[in-house]
Amino acid sequence: MHISRVRLKSFRNFKDAIINLTEKSLIIGCNEIGKSNLLYALRILLDRNLSEANIEPQDSDFYVYEDTNEIEIVIEFEGASEDCVLSRLRQHISDDGTTCVVYQACRDPNTKRKSYRFLVGRDPQNLTEVDSRFYLRVLNLKFMGSKRDLFAFIRRERGRLIEDAKRGRQEEEIERDNTILRQVEARLGEVEEDVAALSYIGKATESLNRELALLSFQNVAQNVIFDTGASDPSRFVDNLRLAAQVGEKTLAVGGDGRNNQIQLALWTARNRGAASSDEDPLEVNIFCIEEPEAHLHPHQQRKLATYLAESLKAQVIITTHSPQIVCAFPPASIVRLYNNAPDTLAAGNGSNPFIERTFIDFGHRLSILPAEAFFSSVVLLVEGRSEELFYRALAQQIGVDLDRLNVSILMVDGIGFEPYVSLLHSLGIDYVIRTDNDVFRVPRQQIHRFAGIQRGIAIYRLYYEEDDEFEQLLERADMLSGFSSRHPPKENLEYACRIVQKLEEFDIYIADVDLEHDLHNALGQVTAAFFGLSQDDEIIREMQKRKATFMFSFLHQHSDSLCRLGAHSLAKPLLRCQEIAQAQYGCPETYG
Repeated sequence: MHISRVRLKSFRNFKDAIINLTEKSLIIGCNEIGKSNLLYALRILLDRNLSEANIEPQDSDFYVYEDTNEIEIVIEFEGASEDCVLSRLRQHISDDGTTCVVYQACRDPNTKRKSYRFLVGRDPQNLTEVDSRFYLRVLNLKFMGSKRDLFAFIRRERGRLIEDAKRGRQEEEIERDNTILRQVEARLGEVEEDVAALSYIGKATESLNRELALLSFQNVAQNVIFDTGASDPSRFVDNLRLAAQVGEKTLAVGGDGRNNQIQLALWTARNRGAASSDEDPLEVNIFCIEEPEAHLHPHQQRKLATYLAESLKAQVIITTHSPQIVCAFPPASIVRLYNNAPDTLAAGNGSNPFIERTFIDFGHRLSILPAEAFFSSVVLLVEGRSEELFYRALAQQIGVDLDRLNVSILMVDGIGFEPYVSLLHSLGIDYVIRTDNDVFRVPRQQIHRFAGIQRGIAIYRLYYEEDDEFEQLLERADMLSGFSSRHPPKENLEYACRIVQKLEEFDIYIADVDLEHDLHNALGQVTAAFFGLSQDDEIIREMQKRKATFMFSFLHQHSDSLCRLGAHSLAKPLLRCQEIAQAQYGCPETYG
């Protein structure tokens, strides 16, 4: 049995979101997008550790971007077949093993008094109000938050770990342990006497005792001392600490990454038994873990995430900011939350086969996709390495702060735009395209076509709703091909310009020619001086010989010249990325 679907209505930053989940789900998205809010919604209904006070609605729980006074959290389950669940929920489970639990909260608009209730049913359309979360006797969400304190955790868990180990002993082991404990107790008594004999131990509390005597006569008869607790073996064991053993020596456990691994490993070991695949479990567990990657290098981030997913034989829901974990996780299990200006939605309503198919279609190319794109607000897709270098430099010079805006620049590098667009579209990631205005000869024919423009039209047809005005314009699309040379007739060229202008409405930007021609046309004196040449065709030929090498060298020497291009057509794709990113967060104003 596992959670198959969550619906959040008017809860925090979710206006009305559907999130499908699988047995192993990875929740991704940028900061403040609502990953923790999603997990908290699950905890309200399923976490035994949340008290009645915790689940009472707060003003901050109601949808933040509109005036609303109702909240609804619906959690749907499928595969309910465990005896413990069937006996507890009985009539609330359908014949095909589905059931759901619901939390509804409301706020009186006049008095602001708040109330809440729980409902259970076979599906969201057939619900019965219940007095409490009675189902928690057989359903339990175990939560590990992102703020982890290993030593506080050890203090809580130390006794359990030791008691668990004790229960697994054989009779001869118990007898041997008791003998050793008696020997330890005798030696500890000697140690305590020796420590107490140290002069500075006795003197350390003298001043404190003098002050206490001044406060109350009763304190005269009771001196405060430092007690090692050594003579009592049980107290001695209670003070055991974790250490790392290297050869014959022990070292303090150090490093936040190491501590993070230890705590999660202990937590997993503690819960593995509860998550076992026994035929008749006493309860069904769901595990939610926030950001397991803290303080770990990429290899260990990937390993820890797969370890958690594989070790816990139950539903596991992980949130992360780690690109390495995203790349290592099954695509169909990835849930990307994104900003819908201003609320939050899940791309494709969460885990779904469509996202998996787009990943598969992307195939071996996934290795060249910078994983930061999964966390981007907007991606600028460009032709190759020279365009990527250029637009990063241009952004800096015209005041478009890519990192602040959460914008990534990706090159398609000969693969073509469509696989990238398909993947980004499936994940709900906005994108802007900048492509060359290629004019190619049709193979085995003596005619040419506007290949770059046709590339843009193909993307429009695949991923955008039909635009009546554009469709009418495209009735003459035959004018984009059929001319006899690389230099189209005036009529064809004018028509192509109209298409180019229209494509910009769909965030597809076509170069005047290509990056080298456009850059030379914009900064002719600078490029001419760079090469020491005067003829335009010679300069462009030199620029195109080794595009990326030229661009790197040129930007190294003349990047400050790009500040002149803020109003040039070259800057349009960047400025559009800025506009989209700002609009996502309700900040349409520009800055610089």
